[in-house]
Parts: sequence; structure tokens; C-alpha cells
Amino acid sequence: MSIIYVVGLGPGNPGDMTPRAGDAIKNADVVIGYNTYIELIRQYFPQKEFIPSGMTREVERCELARKKALEGKNVALVSSGDSGIYGMAGIMLEVVNKSSSDITVEVVPGITAASAAASVLGAPIMHDFAVISLSDLMTPLDLIYKRVECAAEGDFVICLYNPKSKNRSDYINKAADIILKHRNKTTPVGIVRNAAREDQEYFITTIEEMLNYQIDMFTVVIIGNSNTYVENGKMITPRGYKID
Repeated sequence: MSIIYVVGLGPGNPGDMTPRAGDAIKNADVVIGYNTYIELIRQYFPQKEFIPSGMTREVERCELARKKALEGKNVALVSSGDSGIYGMAGIMLEVVNKSSSDITVEVVPGITAASAAASVLGAPIMHDFAVISLSDLMTPLDLIYKRVECAAEGDFVICLYNPKSKNRSDYINKAADIILKHRNKTTPVGIVRNAAREDQEYFITTIEEMLNYQIDMFTVVIIGNSNTYVENGKMITPRGYKID
């Protein structure tokens, strides 16, 4: 019986890809994914058949994966980070369930953007944290802002995905204003672009100054809670351990 592996690639470099993810791709007859993610791994699996496609074609990719599986092929449907966190796992399961296809779907987890970015910054998500995407393609903007408000009020460390794009240049400004109602303006903020990739760059700043740095769709913004501090160039959110 054919299988569809829904694979989380992690940040995209081989060192941060799990052995299980690598094995799933090796076991697949065809690898399907968004263009950018395919290009991250193509050089590491040169013998594989790759089928890339553009943005906003997630359902189409899942339908193609189902079709290939029904033809008797094992398929790796890939995305960066973790396949079940803003990835392809949910859509793939929905497509297979709706079609009543007799296909096994195996979800293969990966290192998330939040985890990768946090490791670059130090230990900013050591305590409770919330991950919120500022993209309103799938979620109403009012609901996004409500989630930001609730996370800030609850003193969660906040990881912002998809913080800014050409068509959403001011969403991050509004999110910062909301958070500032509940946080001191000197609260540490980590900005990581292309986490764990060759052109990685990062900055540690404050909520007051964060908008002075380059932020785009390849950036994760981690905003500390009321106890987060910076020492020796690292963000640290203490869990409350007593250290003599």
C-alpha cells in the first residue's frame, strides 16, 4: 500500500533535518512541495523526482500527492519547519478523508521556525509562549489582533510568524502597539531572519526599537514576557528555578 509522508524539513539545512524526515524522503518515489522548500533540499537528494509549485496552491499539491499515491507511488509532501504547525499535515489529512481514499498518511515532524529562531537568540521561550501568524490569508485580521492582545495580557512570550510582507507592511506596527499596552517598552525582542540557513542574521533589541530593523516574511520575531532579560548577548526567559 502506498504512503504519503507529510514531512517537516526543519529550517532546511541537513544538520537540522531529523533522520526520520530524511528517511521519509529517501523512501519516497516523488517529492512534492512549494518551490522554495524544494530548492532547500534538492541538492541533498539529487536522484529524486521533484514536483515544485507556487504559493497558495496547497490544496492542489495535496490532490497531486493523493493522485500519485493512488498510482502506487510513495510520496513525500514537504514543508519547512514542522509539518503540523502551519504546514501541510492538516490539509493532506482533510483531502484524503474527504475522498475516502485508502491511503496511509504519516505525519513526520520537524524543527519549527520558533525553535530554530529561539536557539539563535539564546533561551527566550523557556516558559509558556504563543505562536501567532500575522498573515490574514486564512484568519480574519480582527481575530489575529485579538489573539495578540490575549497573549500579551496573559504575559506569554510571543513568537510572530509572517510578520510583514509587501501587502501587510503595517500589521507588525499594530501588533507592537497592542503588546505595548501590556509590556514595558524595554522588553527584549529577538528578530531572526532565515533562521539556521546560510544567510541567517539576527538582532536583539526592545519593543520600542524593534520596528527599526528589517522584518519580512522570512523573519521570526520573539517578544519576551515580563521576566525576559538579556545577558551576555543572549535572551533568557527564566522558568523560576532557584540558582545559588
